[in-house]
Amino acid sequence: MGERWSLLVVRELLLGPKRFTDIQQALPTASPNALSDRLRELAEAGVLRRRQLPPPGNVRVYELTPWGRGLEPIVVALGTWALAAPPTAEQLFVSADSAMLTIRTYFVSMPEQPEVTLRIELRDHGPAGVFGVRLTSAGAEITHEPPEEPHAVLITTTDALLAAFGSEELAGLVAAGAAIIGDPEVVRRLVAGVRVPGATGQS
Repeated sequence: MGERWSLLVVRELLLGPKRFTDIQQALPTASPNALSDRLRELAEAGVLRRRQLPPPGNVRVYELTPWGRGLEPIVVALGTWALAAPPTAEQLFVSADSAMLTIRTYFVSMPEQPEVTLRIELRDHGPAGVFGVRLTSAGAEITHEPPEEPHAVLITTTDALLAAFGSEELAGLVAAGAAIIGDPEVVRRLVAGVRVPGATGQS
């Protein structure tokens, strides 16, 4: 797991299986050869496996094994620790799944609030940037399958969404060109509830 890109590959598979091209798009600075090496090594170690999807998908995907999924708290802890360091050029690009993991990791639920669902579309990630979010009393659940009738739909960029986390207002999102369809209070609840630790490492 100490090889370059290994933990980032694991991070990109935490929300579900992906094709090689999907992983490559999420890690644009990783060379195809390096990525292939990491995937092969992680498969040989039993961290992930390659699987053929049945028709109509009929494509090969990589997915974490149950043992590999056990790395999630380690990946989250390292990501939280790294927030205190100045971002590198590579970190300035945030993948769609990484943004959604930020929600799942740092969303602070309010027990008295009802369960709601959202559809989030990150326009800078195309089809790979569409997610379903369910806010419950236990936290935030993220899937690649958006709800058919969400309480709200948020269409925005990754940067605008990340910048809005922790804010009690939607003015910043709207000023950044975000589109909100449905109940804006649901979107406000989402962004206000994501409490990412500050740059000093203190929450």
